[in-house]
Amino acid sequence: MRRIALSAFILVLAITFFSRLLYLQVLDDEVSYGFLDDIAIDSKYHYPERGYVYDRNGKLMVSNAPAYDIMVIPRNVTKVDTLELCKLLDITREEFDNRMNKAIRYSPKLPSVIVQQLSKKEYAGIQEKMRKFPGFYVQKRMLRDYQTTSGANVLGYISEVNDWETKNKKGYQQGELIGRSGVEKVYEDDLRGKKGVNFIQKDIYNRVIGPYKNGRYDTLPVQGRDLTITIDETLESYGEQLMVNKRGGIVAIDPKSGEILALVSAPYYDPDLLVGRKRSKNYTKLYNDSIAKPLFDRGLLAEYPPGSPFKLINGLIALEEGVIDQNTKVTCYHGYHYGRNRFMACHCPSGTVNNLKNGITRSCNAYFANAYRKTIEKYPTAAEGMQVWSDHVKSFGLGDYLHNDLATGRKGKIPDSATYNRMYGKHRWFATNSISNSIGQGEILTTPIQLANVAAIIANRGHYYTPHIIKEINNQPITDENFTKPKYTSIAAEHYDAIIEGMFEVYNSNIGTARGARIAGINIGGKTGTAENFTVIDGKRYQLKDHSIFIAFAPIEDPQIAVAVFVENGYWGSTYAAPIASLMIEKYIHGEISRTDLEKRMLNSSLEDEYNKYLNPEGLTDKDE
Repeated sequence: MRRIALSAFILVLAITFFSRLLYLQVLDDEVSYGFLDDIAIDSKYHYPERGYVYDRNGKLMVSNAPAYDIMVIPRNVTKVDTLELCKLLDITREEFDNRMNKAIRYSPKLPSVIVQQLSKKEYAGIQEKMRKFPGFYVQKRMLRDYQTTSGANVLGYISEVNDWETKNKKGYQQGELIGRSGVEKVYEDDLRGKKGVNFIQKDIYNRVIGPYKNGRYDTLPVQGRDLTITIDETLESYGEQLMVNKRGGIVAIDPKSGEILALVSAPYYDPDLLVGRKRSKNYTKLYNDSIAKPLFDRGLLAEYPPGSPFKLINGLIALEEGVIDQNTKVTCYHGYHYGRNRFMACHCPSGTVNNLKNGITRSCNAYFANAYRKTIEKYPTAAEGMQVWSDHVKSFGLGDYLHNDLATGRKGKIPDSATYNRMYGKHRWFATNSISNSIGQGEILTTPIQLANVAAIIANRGHYYTPHIIKEINNQPITDENFTKPKYTSIAAEHYDAIIEGMFEVYNSNIGTARGARIAGINIGGKTGTAENFTVIDGKRYQLKDHSIFIAFAPIEDPQIAVAVFVENGYWGSTYAAPIASLMIEKYIHGEISRTDLEKRMLNSSLEDEYNKYLNPEGLTDKDE
């Protein structure tokens, strides 16, 4: 029995020892050894390289470059010529004192940053002189090195952790860097890697003896994981060029997978602006630009009325509810009259008779107002009809976050019966009170990524994959079902072909609203949109130029790309958004542009004069009521 008991004791002891060792060397990100309280032992950290970021085609977008921090361990500082050190580091005495006090408050025995992110040239000028300042040393680290000037909103940026993060985020110490936005933020745990540490034994005279315990507790840094993202860098860069001197967003998605091919926000900025010692100054400048808002990701955050592209959803709902079919005809008298002297004008010649296909091709307000009204009035009360309609719309991913892997986003707005009960009171409203919803105005708001997803849904005849930015982690494809499992709308697949026929004619018919942007050799299905645009300046409501909107997918017979384009104050959908969408499609599918005249016009066009009206409201249409 004693032999069994002894064996069991040894086994338990071995398991305990192994578990503790595993925790210290593998699981515990922070050094938590008690011997660090010994003033004769110092620790020196070795920061890993962050993982690299590649585009979908293997093109390197983000790597690393060395930089150097001046570190201090406060308890080791003795007899330092402060004025000489400040001169060497090019900082004021006040800055030095503030940073030293902060370091002491953080920890007298742990290293803190005094001056961060010196360049190679700056480091070369001071490295030999640092031996004169006990307690101070140079810490090499790796900063982001961008191999592209595009995709700043996608890639994001990193910066030093703040006081709250050092206290509340496991594994982070003062001076370390953390992802703040974009891919850097969402995939911080993968990109960050794991820092290594060396423990150094000193004698009573503070002289280095050698590694503590012969390096038993030392660890090596582990590089972060490499990411392959879904973005096509060439397409992303091209989209940014097309949006120069314009504001808005372009989102392109692969309908077959939900992979985001381009996520353009305009105006854009070079990601290199937010690297190194210049980061803080540049960030402040970008942040304070309250007019152009370059840090505001319009593809994910801007909520616009969707305009006429929303007619496609209303057509699908009306087909599903059986209140129209593809042959249903409506006579348009240059728009739709409703209520008491209310009118929604469109461009159909008075007396035009449209079926569903022509209603899409001409973007007929009367056709879709009738379809919407029939949908609501199919049910005993407007509230019941509205709730059915709202549930259908939400099945397209509208009015809610898409639950993607992007760092930011907004859910837009889709009204329901409760919305109008609040506005008008129960049983006191009818279909005509919400008729603007029929043409994508009213109480509806969507983001560009949501409308790109709608285009993908139509391309897929009723289903979509959650739009996402990650493709591979360390060359391993993603398997998350949130991204690989299709989501289905409430509209039967059989109804989509009639909508797609109309979308095809938008580009190819002589009456199509985007006929001027057609591309030979590619069958595109699209829909133009023009959304009204208002602003309030000094308490007055002004009408600005309409937003130009377009959604499309191509090729119709085998969809490879779905795209949404929003150009703020861009006039008609056919003026800017449709041409830009067609160029993006051709660039992705063919790799080169055949309509160089169209490309030149889009590259050289500017809306800056229109945007300047925000600064000077003279000449704007006063809509103050």
